Amino acid sequence: MSEDQTNQEPAAPTVDADALQRSVEALERKNKELIAELRSAKKAPAVPDGVDINELLEFKRRAEQAELESQGKYAEARQALEQQFREATAQKDQRITELESRVRELELLTPAVSALAEVVHDPDLVLKTKLNADQIEREADGTVVVVDGYQRTPVSEWAKQSLPAWMQKQPKPQGSGAPSGRSTGDMPTGIKNPFAPESFNLTEQSRLFRTDRDLYERLKAAAGR
Repeated sequence: MSEDQTNQEPAAPTVDADALQRSVEALERKNKELIAELRSAKKAPAVPDGVDINELLEFKRRAEQAELESQGKYAEARQALEQQFREATAQKDQRITELESRVRELELLTPAVSALAEVVHDPDLVLKTKLNADQIEREADGTVVVVDGYQRTPVSEWAKQSLPAWMQKQPKPQGSGAPSGRSTGDMPTGIKNPFAPESFNLTEQSRLFRTDRDLYERLKAAAGR
């Protein structure tokens, strides 16, 4: 073998090494591109083919709006429920007040009317015009009294002491010298005669018959019936 041939043989491996180097560099660049694409794919949400991203955003907006509206209706429903509760409470309070008034009527006013009926012509008129409800109380023994400061007077005694004569029943005369009747002029003032044609009233006649038979007869006689 000649000396020239010996010097030229190492040149062939040099060509193969350059090609290999270029191939490696190309592979590295490709790997970097793939890694970059992979990272981008992980960061961005996957959207199926044929799906419009704008439609998705609009759907999301409508869903959020519907949720807010439903929350608004819930608030309205809650307000309505609270209003119903307030109305129910008010009705209950009103019912309690009515029951308390009824109990007061049964325990206090009814006995007061009964006591007054013994000495006055119209107990209801006395209670409406001469007494306040807070002036009347009931003792432990059941006696109805009129309270004036520290003074507590039975309602019948109070009526005899405080009411004008025309509101009070006249004591029935006793003995053989008692007059057989009363003149038509001896009538209480301020009372309409339920037997008179101009003020005829069957309801009032019935009430007087039950509560004040004496006045009933006097008014009936005065009207000539």
